[in-house]
Amino acid sequence: MHFETEAIRTQNERTQFQEHSTPLYLTSSYVFDDAEDMRASFSEEKERNIYSRFTNPNTSEFTEKIAKMEGAEAGFAFATGMSAVFSSLAALLNSGDHIISARSVFGSTHSLFTKFFPKWNISHSYFNVNEVDKIESLIKPETKIIFAETPTNPGVDVLDLEVLGEIAKKHNLILIIDNCFATPWLQNPIKFGAHLVIHSATKLIDGQGRVLGGVTVGNADLIREIYLFSRNTGPALSPFNAWVLSKSLETLAVRLDKHCENAEKVALFLETEANAENVKYPFLKSHPQYEIAKKQMKKGGNIVSFEIKGGIEAGRKFIDAIKLCSRSANLGDTRSIVTHPASTTHSKLSEEDRLEAGIKPGLVRVSVGLEHADDVIADLKQALNSI
Repeated sequence: MHFETEAIRTQNERTQFQEHSTPLYLTSSYVFDDAEDMRASFSEEKERNIYSRFTNPNTSEFTEKIAKMEGAEAGFAFATGMSAVFSSLAALLNSGDHIISARSVFGSTHSLFTKFFPKWNISHSYFNVNEVDKIESLIKPETKIIFAETPTNPGVDVLDLEVLGEIAKKHNLILIIDNCFATPWLQNPIKFGAHLVIHSATKLIDGQGRVLGGVTVGNADLIREIYLFSRNTGPALSPFNAWVLSKSLETLAVRLDKHCENAEKVALFLETEANAENVKYPFLKSHPQYEIAKKQMKKGGNIVSFEIKGGIEAGRKFIDAIKLCSRSANLGDTRSIVTHPASTTHSKLSEEDRLEAGIKPGLVRVSVGLEHADDVIADLKQALNSI
């Protein structure tokens, strides 16, 4: 079946009530027929729901949809995107292991690598997004994982998934890709050699800024390790949020197509503005990795980044002058959002680390929503003219 049909028609079996839409299963636990049923269930001789920290019909439906969309064997759903990132890495890494990661990652992911994993003797090495050819020189005997986002947050750089997949295969490493900006509709990293794919479902998968969620899908053996770690540490997605997110997936393709159409118009407009420079959008021909984006993505996504001429003060004036768009740290909403990463999402990084990741003081990230593109452009234009 096609992507859109799978997104709509993949759902739990109907109950005796013959409902057309999957019901909510707001239960913490499940009952057993007898002692033998209970024993066999806990020993995993039977595949069934035991406790909603492990599995729940709603979370299972959501995970199954994402796995099908990504071409994955299995998956596990989490309370947030960051719990998906942490749990997936923590489940697979041991003391003494080493991670190679793109330098341009979400601020909280950077904090995992630099502040928390060192407590457990887990080290990392960074490579710049334009220096993929240097990855092999960073590999050590203890290296276990290559981690990357593409497109990156917030700089909207694009990494070549095919090259990353070839390196991981050559050196027997696990390739994990954060696919949040692209979603399964625009990009499928597993096709290029990724072993695991992570999403912050809070963003475009929900699409309306309502609920938190995360999911990891991929190789069944790796997901088994993640599941065992997570059922004991407790980061599971709530049934209600899973139900909302599963419903959101039914409209993902049609929403993303409009997001992409609007974002490309905004990006083209920004390229003409005197107070905006270094405009980045994957499907702009001026993007440094345009050809790579065209190879591995259906469309360019909904995120546009650019730099305000005049630095931090000009950036503040621009943000303060915004009228229609929302000032928020979220992205992937129906409502367009402007964010100043240096003072918000990546503010915990040192200035040196921000600059190394390409986050300059005047960088602005625009999450283009589903309003009429002309209205979003008008708002950005008046804000730029106020500088």
